[in-house]
Amino acid sequence: MLAFYARLLFTAAIALTLTAFDPSLRMASATQAATANAAPPPQAKPNLTKGISLVSHRAVYELTLAKSVGSKSPTAAHGRIAFDFTGSVCDGYVQNFRQLTELQPAEGPTRVSDMHSATYEDADGRSFDFKMQTSIDSNSAESVDGKALKSATGRLSVNLTKPKRGKFELDSGVVFPTEHLKRILAAAEAGENLLEVKVYDGSETGEKLYETTTYIGHPIADPAVEKAAHIPELDNVRRWPVSISYFETGKKDGAPSYILSFDLYENGISRALRLDYGDFVLAGEMSSLELLSEPTCTK
Repeated sequence: MLAFYARLLFTAAIALTLTAFDPSLRMASATQAATANAAPPPQAKPNLTKGISLVSHRAVYELTLAKSVGSKSPTAAHGRIAFDFTGSVCDGYVQNFRQLTELQPAEGPTRVSDMHSATYEDADGRSFDFKMQTSIDSNSAESVDGKALKSATGRLSVNLTKPKRGKFELDSGVVFPTEHLKRILAAAEAGENLLEVKVYDGSETGEKLYETTTYIGHPIADPAVEKAAHIPELDNVRRWPVSISYFETGKKDGAPSYILSFDLYENGISRALRLDYGDFVLAGEMSSLELLSEPTCTK
């Protein structure tokens, strides 16, 4: 679920004041309509993600600096992510996210970033609404706001209202974030270890499309380390080590923009985050997990 938020963590200045953080502060959903199990484009397998069930939950992750190399890399970092995911194949999926992060560069003052977002992906994967807002230090917040729609042929049309109004189209075969997660889980359950797909999530200025390569390891037998993951609802729930490389369109022959690794439970919960930006790596440890009530869905 957290995959696409990793790129919203800017390599230059992202930061956090833990004492000021309120996990209950969450943006309202971008829309209150139907979303998420994307209607597959023509070349996709029609029932690729059928049977994949994602649990509604709220999780908090503590960020620390795991690795730093080079003279321009940060010397210290810490932060917190609060993440809510709710919905079903009946109602669609809402993701609310907030991240506060503090990076200490090799020279100069500590930089603080506050980013929050809300997205809504309809149950057929035909529409995706997104609102994102980021502020660095005391500067004015930068906003991205828009909606993406798929035609009957799978072609994607994006309408942006912020940071500037605009409209553009993308080819078929592009998926939204929740559909991407479901495809990873479907591949894992099928015993596959590689998945390549194009993902649109509205991040940065809302104009970028990413090509992704996902590697999936064998199911993990060892128990999770974090106390937060030791709940009855996760007993005997399979999980896999997953690594997703994100490339800018047309640049898959080069190094990825970043790599996100994590353990993925078969119900969509993630733990043991690792965000690799090349010169430095951030680790995210789950500090709390709450499963949320869900409305009855008979699909």
